[in-house]
Amino acid sequence: MSKEQTKQLHKDVAPFAKSDLKKSIVQMINTIPPIFILWFLAYQSLSVSVTLTVALSIVAAFFVVRTFIIFHDCTHGSFFRNKKANSIVGTITGVLTLFPYEKWKREHSIHHATSSNLDKRGVGDIWVMTVEEYKNASKFERFSYRVYRNPIVLFGFGPLYLVLISGRFNRKDARKKERMNTYLINIILVAVYTVLIVAIGWKAFLLIQGTMMFTAGALGIWLFYIQHTFEDSYFEEESDWDYVKAAVEGSSYYQLPRVLQWATGNIGFHHVHHLAPRVPNYNLEMAHELTPPLQKATTITLKTSFESLRYRLYDPTNKKFITFKEAKQYSFKDKLSIDLKPKRTRLS
Repeated sequence: MSKEQTKQLHKDVAPFAKSDLKKSIVQMINTIPPIFILWFLAYQSLSVSVTLTVALSIVAAFFVVRTFIIFHDCTHGSFFRNKKANSIVGTITGVLTLFPYEKWKREHSIHHATSSNLDKRGVGDIWVMTVEEYKNASKFERFSYRVYRNPIVLFGFGPLYLVLISGRFNRKDARKKERMNTYLINIILVAVYTVLIVAIGWKAFLLIQGTMMFTAGALGIWLFYIQHTFEDSYFEEESDWDYVKAAVEGSSYYQLPRVLQWATGNIGFHHVHHLAPRVPNYNLEMAHELTPPLQKATTITLKTSFESLRYRLYDPTNKKFITFKEAKQYSFKDKLSIDLKPKRTRLS
């Protein structure tokens, strides 16, 4: 893509990068109150059926995911035009989703600035090793990576790590504003959770809140994973890395059924979001539909998305994700080519 095409693409998307106060308020109304309503219904249903309680908690999890999208937009300053409004709503939704607003805002901005850059991995992204890195890694590093990329660990223990550890502590060099925001959210969570546990008991609380937040966390990790892990995803070294290509070719268009698209706040249009982070979630679909070049992004459906669970390593040579089995075959071929090379005979 030429510089002229890049400029034109940014120009075409610019009109959608404007928040609409009415749409933002409506989204808050149809997203946040249902969490409390479903939570109450889940508790009331305990006397009827535990299965019904769990089911209602799972439904509530989708509204938590949608609330997270509001939180996410606030970190980009795209949900409201007013910076303070984004900060206040971002902190409130941070309490509801268990994420520290200022900390996540910083890490996510780094993710956007380094997405698909092989030389700048490690902040706000999922651990990705190249074939060569895995080949040269120690046995312990390989074992750790295999464990990390296992779906049971990634989507099972991942949500627990994000909620109980990553989201609760500041980085060592965090600025005061970031540290204080994390402390504030932690204090509010402790106070609210303590009141709820005293009021309804820890078992009921754990069943409802635990199910809801774990499900929301697993869904969130899945969405993030699938939006960047597909066979021909774009990755380049710093010298060749391009922001627009990283956005359009390194982020997928996750084409979901309407109800799931609504529940996930249109985040399936991830290529649009990475190209223009200031586009609020309710404008992402429109930007995609009215900007033809964006429609060339890799499209993944609900059915085909599960294929991405196979991908473990990135192969920079062939520009694609591969499986561990394929990586093993690569190593075998390399070894075979070395063994088959004619050996020189030393002359005496």
